[in-house]
Amino acid sequence: MMTEGLRRWWLRLAQLAALAMMALVGLFDLRVGLVQGMGLPALALFVVRVGLAVATALVCLPIHRQGSRRLPQAAILLAAASLTVTAGMRLIDFDGMGGGSWGLAEALGLLGVIFVVARRAAPRWAPAAVGITGLAVAVLPLRVGTTDGLVIIGLIQALGGAGAAAAGTYLRLLAAGRERAVAAVRAEQRAEFARDLHDFIAHHVTGIVVQAQGARIVAEQDPQRVLVALEQIERAGAETMASMRRMVGVLRNPDADPDAPLAPVAGAADLWSLVAGFNSGATATQARLHVDGELEGLPVEVSTSAYRVVMEALTNARQHAPDARVVDVLVRRTPDWLLVRVTDDGATPRTPPARGHGYGLIGLAERVRAVGGTISAGPAIGGGWRVDAALPLNREVAW
Repeated sequence: MMTEGLRRWWLRLAQLAALAMMALVGLFDLRVGLVQGMGLPALALFVVRVGLAVATALVCLPIHRQGSRRLPQAAILLAAASLTVTAGMRLIDFDGMGGGSWGLAEALGLLGVIFVVARRAAPRWAPAAVGITGLAVAVLPLRVGTTDGLVIIGLIQALGGAGAAAAGTYLRLLAAGRERAVAAVRAEQRAEFARDLHDFIAHHVTGIVVQAQGARIVAEQDPQRVLVALEQIERAGAETMASMRRMVGVLRNPDADPDAPLAPVAGAADLWSLVAGFNSGATATQARLHVDGELEGLPVEVSTSAYRVVMEALTNARQHAPDARVVDVLVRRTPDWLLVRVTDDGATPRTPPARGHGYGLIGLAERVRAVGGTISAGPAIGGGWRVDAALPLNREVAW
C-alpha cells in the first residue's frame, strides 16, 4: 500500500508542477502585455488580472478535505470577481488596454478550480460552483473582443471546463467506490469476529454448564471432586470474559446480520492442516511451517488472527508468485508476543497494492489492529515477498 508520506510527496510534486505551469503561462501574459504597451489604466487592469490568477492558484492548489463547504464558496466568489472584470472590460472601451491577452494564467487556474470543486466540494454547493466557474472561463476571451475567433476560443475553454468537471466527478465517484469497498471489507471482518466470538463463547459456556451439572451430581458422593470442577469452571469463565472484553470492541456495526452463518473457529493450532492443504494443491510451490514455542493456550482472538494472516499470505503467494518454489511460515511465541512471518522466494516483480486496492491486506490490517498488533508487507531483503505480523498476548504490551 502506498504510504501516507510517499503519497504526500507525490501531491506536493503535482502542486509544484501545476504552479510552474501557471507561472509560465503568466509570463506569456506579461510579455504580451509589455508588447502592447502599459499605460496606467492598462497597468491597473493587468495587476487585477494577475491578482485573479494568483487567487485561482490559492483555491485550486491546496489540499482540501472531502465535502468541503468553503471550497465551493471560494470558487463562487472567485468566479463572480472574474465575471465582474470581464463585464467591466466589455462595458468600458478598453481597446488596446487589455494587454492583448484575456488572461491565460487565470483561465488555466479557473479550470483547476472546476476540477477541484467537482472532486472535493460539498455536493450541495458543487453544481452551482462548477456552473458559475465554467461560465467565467467561457467568457474570458470576450474581454479583448467579440470576433468569431475569440468566441470559438471561448467555446473551447467551455469544453475544457466540462472536461475538468467530468474528470473531477469521475475521481470523486472512484474514491467513493473504494471507500465503500473498504467499509465492506471492514464490516466483513467485524462480522467474522462476531462469529468467532460466538463459537468460542458457546464452546466454553457449554463446558461450564456441563461441569456445573456434573459438580451437582457428584457433590454428595465426593466433595473434593466438586472443588476441582469449580476450579475448571473458574478458569473457563475467566478466559471467556477476557476474550470477550478484547474482541467485543471491534463489533461496532449495528447493522450486522445476526443470522449470518457461523463457521468453526480456526486458530494457530490448525496451521499444520492449513499448510498441508496448501501443499496438496495443484501447484509446485511448497509451504514449510516452522514453530518456535507452544501454540496451545493462546487468546482466541490472537490465535484466529494468526491463522488468518498465514492463510491470506499463502493465498497471495499462490496468486502473485507462481514461480515461487518455497513459502516459509515462521510462528514464534515469546512471553508477550506471537510473531508471524511468511516469506516466499518468488522472482516475479511485485509492489505493495495501490491506495484503495488490496482489500485482503486491508481486512487483515483491520483485524490485527483490533487486537492491538501490527502488520506489514513488502519485498524481502533477499528477494521474494514477506508478510510480518506481531500480535500481543497481553493487551497491555500492545503498541
